[in-house]
Amino acid sequence: MTAFPFDALTRRAFLGRVSSGLGAVALASLLRPNSAMAAASRARGVIHPLPLPQKAKRVIWLTMAGGPSQFETFDPKPKLAAMHGQPMPESMTKGQQLAQLQGQKLVCHAPQFAFQRFGKNGTELCSLFPHIGSVVDDICLIRSMTTDAINHDPAHMFMNTGSQIAGRPSMGAWVNYGLGSEAENLPGFVVMVSTGPGRSPQPISTRQWSSGFLPSRFQGVQLQGKGDAVHYLSNPGRVTRAQQETDVRAINALNRHHDAFVQDPEVATRIAQYELAFQLQASVPELTDLRSEDPKTLALYGCTPGDGSFAANCLLARRLAERGVRFIQLYHRDWDHHSQLREEMPLKAKETDQASAALIKDLKQRGLLDDTLVVWTGEFGRTPMSQDNKGTAGRDHHNKAMSMWLAGGGIRPGIVHGATDELGYAATENICNVHDLHATMLHLLGVRHDAFSVKFQGLDAKLTGVEGAEVIKGILV
Repeated sequence: MTAFPFDALTRRAFLGRVSSGLGAVALASLLRPNSAMAAASRARGVIHPLPLPQKAKRVIWLTMAGGPSQFETFDPKPKLAAMHGQPMPESMTKGQQLAQLQGQKLVCHAPQFAFQRFGKNGTELCSLFPHIGSVVDDICLIRSMTTDAINHDPAHMFMNTGSQIAGRPSMGAWVNYGLGSEAENLPGFVVMVSTGPGRSPQPISTRQWSSGFLPSRFQGVQLQGKGDAVHYLSNPGRVTRAQQETDVRAINALNRHHDAFVQDPEVATRIAQYELAFQLQASVPELTDLRSEDPKTLALYGCTPGDGSFAANCLLARRLAERGVRFIQLYHRDWDHHSQLREEMPLKAKETDQASAALIKDLKQRGLLDDTLVVWTGEFGRTPMSQDNKGTAGRDHHNKAMSMWLAGGGIRPGIVHGATDELGYAATENICNVHDLHATMLHLLGVRHDAFSVKFQGLDAKLTGVEGAEVIKGILV
């Protein structure tokens, strides 16, 4: 009998050793990802059975990074236009939190583009977004969203994790952890980032799709729009796939041997990630080769294969959804218009309008929209006051009112939910916040947000926090 070095064991590892060997069974499922056991494990996640009816099986989250102005997108304000250049009423702004306008003269700034009516109900949208207007009967527009943060990085953290504190799991990681993935050879959580030509926007930190205190295998995997879709995925020259497979098996054998003693969840994660990387070498090139798409589909999105655009990423999002990926998040940067709003906003609209609408149309015609939740949002809104930067006016950050939209997966289509005051300074009707948005997403995925928690630092940590989030029932079918 082989001697066992008990002095190398942690207490957790020893208890695991003398138990019924469930850890080995779980590890075997990771090492045989095509087996029925592994497939069941991926599909189930840690929440089984689901406590609620599942209206959405997957999420596509479109992040307009930088904070799109609601006054030049989805919230018309004729009163603000009439008061252009006049002082903002002090009764609205006195003692209120502002970002860069704190202590400055606050002057009303009219919507810079005309609004027009779209759809059966004549919903008013900015004329820069005619393609989204063409699908307005398929979406739910929220004009009363609010958030807690007022600067970019904490606002992204709050939108992605439900907390402004770094180190918390992102919503994609929570969903991946809770529900697992139906994708055979792809991650359960995929992220793509795009940028239009011109300005130099703020970077998007990888911690925005981190798994936080959840096992790291649930974190988002970023696909690149140009070159290798995943960094370091291609084999070096003269290394064959057979040789690579031999290397992966050898490395994982060493990791399994180590894990037998320490039973560290991160070692099991490392084993699973080596296996996933090997699978990605075969699956990703096929996934990202858009040349197989019908020319009519490429024209619908307005993209060129391999151009790394938001449009191409939207098409990739549909392909990922078809392949069972649970959470797909797209970032399109450069919406931070402190200045040159009138000059820059048409460029952002052109880069995103057609593709956002095409995604809805494409999912719908393929029968995927009914069980796919699509979300279009920034991290906060903008002020109705001007931030006059050397004569090229823009708008400051604002957390008391923002506009966004949702579609598919149990969302009531063709409605407008909530409203802001006559100048658009604050939400006044059906006010909702980011925690409510997360609660609604989990509800549609079949998960009770108030019961979905993980013990962390002695507390039951949740995506929706402890502030009392509520499902936004008025937007549900």
